[in-house]
Amino acid sequence: MPRTMLNDQHWLRLISIIHNLGIYLKHNLRNFIEAILYRIRTGCPWRDLPESFGKPNTIFKRFTRWSKDNKLLKIFKLLSKYADLEWVFIDASHIRAHQHATGLKNQAIFRSMGGNSSKIHLAVDSNGNPIQFLIHDGTTHDVRVAPALVDSIDLKDTDALCAVTGYDSELLRKQIEKTATKANIPKKYNTRSNNDYMDWYLYKIRQLVENTFARLKQFRGIATRYDKLKRNYENSLALACIFIWLPL
Repeated sequence: MPRTMLNDQHWLRLISIIHNLGIYLKHNLRNFIEAILYRIRTGCPWRDLPESFGKPNTIFKRFTRWSKDNKLLKIFKLLSKYADLEWVFIDASHIRAHQHATGLKNQAIFRSMGGNSSKIHLAVDSNGNPIQFLIHDGTTHDVRVAPALVDSIDLKDTDALCAVTGYDSELLRKQIEKTATKANIPKKYNTRSNNDYMDWYLYKIRQLVENTFARLKQFRGIATRYDKLKRNYENSLALACIFIWLPL
């Protein structure tokens, strides 16, 4: 039997959320979730899943159905409602796309000089827990995706949103400040204006989002993208985020 990741406490919390979403509780549901976790943890092909999880083709087809309905994303959304949104930190990280993940158009993969890549645009709360993410191609600048990421977060109870200098944009600052949230984003060194408005203590804490990326990339299937379909990779990433939330 391969090493599993969910203990009984994790499973009891997860199954209560699954029940609230109206997902049918099959007898082998825990084994199915463990199979997906094993696959993203090891990065193995579906056909190489251990036999103890069941037939690989059956697991893959079921995962594809779940991805079409975004069931794992919905579970992640429910868990992230418990986030502490006093401060929000955003950043992005490149993800190399395996050659087996390429071949389909409009799946958030783009080929550049460095090869095929995607990018995870992530937002975390005051404790470094993931609250939202977007998957985009690896060549689009972060500041062009940031407005969509900010729009997807409820900032009504947020005092400050923190990001690195790469997000220096007056349009983005205005978008954030419309929600009565401070945009704690430093301006580039070659601008005429100063950074007197910056809360540098809070800016140092932005390492929380980098730490979350490090935790997510402990999953090989997240650190390298093996999924052809964007929705499949999104739901795999959602499950990794769920695993971060379960012990809390």
